[in-house]
Amino acid sequence: MSCSICLDLLKEPVTVPCGHNYCRTCISSFWDGEKEKKNNYSCPQCMKKFTERPDLVKNIMLAELVEEKKKNRRQDDPDDQRFAAAEDKIQEKICSRHDEVMKMFCRTDQQCICIICSIEEHKDHDTISAAAEKTEKQRELQESRADIYKNIQDREKDVELLKEQEKTINLSADQTVEHSEQMFTELIRLLHQRSSELEKEVRSKQQTEVSAVRVLQEKLEQEISELKKRDAELQQLSHTEDHIQFVLSYSSLSAFSVSTHSSIIHRGPGSCFEEVTAAVLELREHLHKALMEDWTKVCQTVERVDDLPSEPRTRAGFLKYSQEITLDPNTAQRKLRLSEGNRKVTRMREDQLHPDHPDRFTDMFQVLSRESLTGRCYWEVEWRGRGVCVSVAYKSISRAGGRDAFGFNGKSWMLECSPNSYTFYHNNIESLVSGPQSSRIGVYVDHTAGILSFYSVSETMTLLHRVITTFTEPLHTGVWINYYVGDSAEFWKLS
Repeated sequence: MSCSICLDLLKEPVTVPCGHNYCRTCISSFWDGEKEKKNNYSCPQCMKKFTERPDLVKNIMLAELVEEKKKNRRQDDPDDQRFAAAEDKIQEKICSRHDEVMKMFCRTDQQCICIICSIEEHKDHDTISAAAEKTEKQRELQESRADIYKNIQDREKDVELLKEQEKTINLSADQTVEHSEQMFTELIRLLHQRSSELEKEVRSKQQTEVSAVRVLQEKLEQEISELKKRDAELQQLSHTEDHIQFVLSYSSLSAFSVSTHSSIIHRGPGSCFEEVTAAVLELREHLHKALMEDWTKVCQTVERVDDLPSEPRTRAGFLKYSQEITLDPNTAQRKLRLSEGNRKVTRMREDQLHPDHPDRFTDMFQVLSRESLTGRCYWEVEWRGRGVCVSVAYKSISRAGGRDAFGFNGKSWMLECSPNSYTFYHNNIESLVSGPQSSRIGVYVDHTAGILSFYSVSETMTLLHRVITTFTEPLHTGVWINYYVGDSAEFWKLS
């Protein structure tokens, strides 16, 4: 099973008319040399001569034996295993139909082919040399790497910004807790102070009132004593039998009579400081109500705290996130013409010379951007005509049928712009949008925060519509020119 020319295991064994077997490439090279010398052909082993160059027929049985031999060697010898793997790689580059090296690439079918394929079954297809296709793909690869590098830089900046924001949040929270504790401690101290002051006031009033009661008590006790004394004298007088003495004695006692009228107002038990208690209760209810109402406001304020980057408020702020947009020719529907470095798209009457491509929209007059949109991005679209739709969409959106229309599925969001109105579409749901008419639309995306905003741009920026959602894939901007021939949209260079 060895070739007598290369002395190695047969590779694609073929049999010549005399019955000997060789590698196809070995015998072909041998006969190419004989042709240059004397234009006749012979077998290297038996030297049998042939008047014409024989057709080489593959020896199927021997080929199977050789493959079996290779398998056995691969199992036993690591070097042979590596050799076999390399041999298989080479075989992958050979066209199975024409036994030729595949040096061409069919863009229509997205496969490598040989030169014979390109002039037979792939005759009318968009074909190019594999080297040229590699150059094109290499350029796209470099552009993709540049996009990735930019995204990495943007994210690294975001990470540093978030680290600073984390420090700011922690510092602000610590300061707020400290200040709050100080203020609540001050409130508690003030309540204790007021409680102590009220206690002093009540005790002072208590002492004054008790002193006055005691003075009146002593006065009454003295009057009681005097009344008892007069009562004893009158009782003694009542036992006098001598009429003259009784009359004289009674007349003298009457001059010393004591009034029985009392000016003291009696109060029920526990009624002295009821008004004070009621006043303190009223104060407590007032403070409780104020505390609960204001506490709700404080909690709502805490809920509104958001230290993450918010949406810019000025055009200058948006321009910090400006994204240069170029349209992908491989996605443009055939009646769309790209110009201005693939930044402008115009709807044409006739098909443009766009080769077949699996990413191309086939039904709707749509095109997607080459760049993917991650992080925070801003761009502006200048539209002309009777109606243009500005959109963002996932790259995985369908390319054919009604479901591929921007805004009519869950993979795209679209603002339809016409001279008299705006309409927003997502997942086949229509929302009317009010706002000043402008031929320039600004679009802001914060992929991480899930924010998509459309603005009318003139001397000022006016928000037209905002979406808060969760983006699950990288986004691409897109344009759908769904009205008339000649309508166009151009992505402006902002930096």
